[in-house]
Amino acid sequence: ERNALSDFYDSTKGAEWTDSTNWLDEYTRYCDWKGVTCDDDKQHVTNLTLANNGLSGRLRESIGNLTSIKVLDLSDNDIKGSIPAEVGQLSELTYLRLSYNAFTGTAECLEELTKLRLLHLQSNRITEMPNMTQFNKNENMKSAFVTDCGVPSAFNEAPKCE
Repeated sequence: ERNALSDFYDSTKGAEWTDSTNWLDEYTRYCDWKGVTCDDDKQHVTNLTLANNGLSGRLRESIGNLTSIKVLDLSDNDIKGSIPAEVGQLSELTYLRLSYNAFTGTAECLEELTKLRLLHLQSNRITEMPNMTQFNKNENMKSAFVTDCGVPSAFNEAPKCE
């Protein structure tokens, strides 16, 4: 998981982050890096929370190697490119906030995330959203905000921007 986090740091231009405390420090456990939370045994990453931290660049496929992650919050940054399909394989994910970035392409890969309780994708340039039917069936779903207005929309009739 240290390698996946190191790759994440490089691909999102970690040297330019607002706060990168302890990241890549060879004498510091990755569980003690800014924004990283691990399980009680300090073996696996459970949270990666780096909202509004000056991240840019792209999200790489190696994010899929964080197989125990439950919370991924990269909102309010400037991450570009598509959401890697590997995000859709993070089967333990319950909270996913990628809003207010510059993601493009589709987000259909997220349809397999059956444990999601919160999904925020608004204010990106995503052309195809996940099928909201699956999320509507999830009784634990707390919040799903995938678009601001216009197309694409999870609603039968897309809300209009005024």
